[in-house]
Amino acid sequence: MHIKEGCALLFKTRKPSIPFLINEFNQEPRSPTQPILKQSQVLHRLHHETDITLALHYFKWVSNSRLFKHTHSTYRAMIDKLGRRSELDSVQYLLQQMKLDGVTCSEEIFITVISAYKRAGAAEQALKTFYRIQDFECKPSVKIYNHVLDALLSQDKFQAIVSIYNNMKRDGMEPNVFTYNILLKALCKNNRVDAAQRLLHEMSIKGCSPDAVSYTTIVSSMCRLGKVKEARELASGLPPVVPVYNALIHGCCREELGIKEALVLFDEMIRRCIDPNVITYSTIINAVCEAGDVELSFVVLSQMFLRGCDPNIHTFTPIVKELFGRGRVDEAFKVWHNMVEEGCEVNIVALNILIHGLCCNGRLGMAKSVLRQMEESGYLPNVTTYSSLIDGFAKAGDLEGATEIWNKMVTSGCQPNVVVLTSMVCALCRNSLFNQAYQLIENMASKNCPPNTVTFNTLIKGLCDSGRVDWAMRAFDEMGNHGCSPNTTTYNELLAGLLRENRRNEALALLNKMADKEIELNLVTHNTVINGLSSAGKVAEALQQMARMVVQGVHPDSITFNTLIHAYCKQGKVESAVQLMGKMRESGCCPDMITHTCLIYGLCEWFRLEEAMIYFVNMVKGGFTPDVAIWNVMVRCTFSKIGSLEPIHLLEEILLNR
Repeated sequence: MHIKEGCALLFKTRKPSIPFLINEFNQEPRSPTQPILKQSQVLHRLHHETDITLALHYFKWVSNSRLFKHTHSTYRAMIDKLGRRSELDSVQYLLQQMKLDGVTCSEEIFITVISAYKRAGAAEQALKTFYRIQDFECKPSVKIYNHVLDALLSQDKFQAIVSIYNNMKRDGMEPNVFTYNILLKALCKNNRVDAAQRLLHEMSIKGCSPDAVSYTTIVSSMCRLGKVKEARELASGLPPVVPVYNALIHGCCREELGIKEALVLFDEMIRRCIDPNVITYSTIINAVCEAGDVELSFVVLSQMFLRGCDPNIHTFTPIVKELFGRGRVDEAFKVWHNMVEEGCEVNIVALNILIHGLCCNGRLGMAKSVLRQMEESGYLPNVTTYSSLIDGFAKAGDLEGATEIWNKMVTSGCQPNVVVLTSMVCALCRNSLFNQAYQLIENMASKNCPPNTVTFNTLIKGLCDSGRVDWAMRAFDEMGNHGCSPNTTTYNELLAGLLRENRRNEALALLNKMADKEIELNLVTHNTVINGLSSAGKVAEALQQMARMVVQGVHPDSITFNTLIHAYCKQGKVESAVQLMGKMRESGCCPDMITHTCLIYGLCEWFRLEEAMIYFVNMVKGGFTPDVAIWNVMVRCTFSKIGSLEPIHLLEEILLNR
């Protein structure tokens, strides 16, 4: 739509949310003793008044007195202040008042208004304001066009961008680098990278040199679409700038085995005398931490310090998170303190990572202390903060602690979400308060926070673990009433509960139901059934289940083999257990401490002490250190069967001389 056709888009000025009235026809008479106000005085007051209502009251008072007549500058100051507070109806009212007062409305004021609408996420209103420009006898410039295009881009109004750009060309205006960069971003947001590359070429032909933003926009989009190799080829012909390298490094880190390539790019930057910035280092550190190589992250961090690049909070938090994930709590806390000492300003995201890490590692007292310090420092805990704490107390079975945090959250006005409510269900179940847990789930729907599958899985697990399988089955049947569908975890918990009570037929019927509903039978499902059958002495059926899992493409793990080896040994079929141990090795699954313990226990129980000693010695030679369980088995068997500890002394000699 051409700008001259824009009158149809004019919108009526509504009553502003902050009421005020400028009445030039009923001005208060000026006292002869009152000095005329200077523009500088009015501007100073408007700029420094933090209360928007008082600023507007002062603006009105000045206008209705005869002390000062508002100018373009004072109108612009007030409009800017209102725009930053999203008082957009009041902004439109002032624009209309300017027109009535005959005050010139410059492009700077229109840019201020358009920017305010962009910040408020009201691109359509920004467009309508743009179409009012000619009503104020203000001719649009390239700068105004760029601002309205940017506002439209912020809300992905691609069709409107095309229309405005066509208007711009019909008005005879040449786009500048800012215009082209907005168009490049619009194309890349639509995944039209090829068109963006053609536009980049067009820029050069028209004498508009692309800048770092132009290049980075295209390279970033190519990397986002998985075209990292093509992005590297394109970048090889571009000026070497840090943002382009950062985009490439980020793209490499997102791909499999990409960290090695990212480090190659990093070395390339150094060779070309391009100083990596904090984004470069933080991107690499985050990637290596996600890959589990926290030691390498320390190497990169030390390089960062050596090159004089100051880290920020985004540099440290991945390291803190990874250390917590590995249970290295003291190291994580040390890195946190170093981060604070370096002057990094912490934020709520980083504090939530700290609290979550402490809770996951059972340091609940420290986590509560951090929460208290947050509140004292003016940081407002959010639902994520409270969720981590409640989940930590719930998993520790500390209902009192979970309830204390819950009450604190509700008192603070923070609305619980389904994650928090599920954690409370977990806390109640761990304390066998199943009626309360069930009631909480029932209340969730009425509080506009319906339970999800994880919530029901938490309740079902708690019920099955406590032997209330029938109740768990009723909860399973009620899931559909709450719009929840059972998943593999739901069935696994029920299977485990049924098999623990030797309700084998019901468990197998549930297994068939999973198949009928095309619910995935994963490794946990098969291991649960194999364990249940083995515990009931149904080893042949357990082996059949193992055969089915292999046919379905699920590979047995050490738990699968150890369960069956233990079952064979309990029945005295030690030769079968030994053969299965061999098949375990053939499948690429190495026997572990539990495997050896089961086999030695079986041999000892069936009076085959000499063979048990051979396996014991082979186990030690294989690099396993006997634990208390194995020593207890060997000592008890030797003493009860032979009445002498001489074989144990022999084993000790073998161990000392190995």
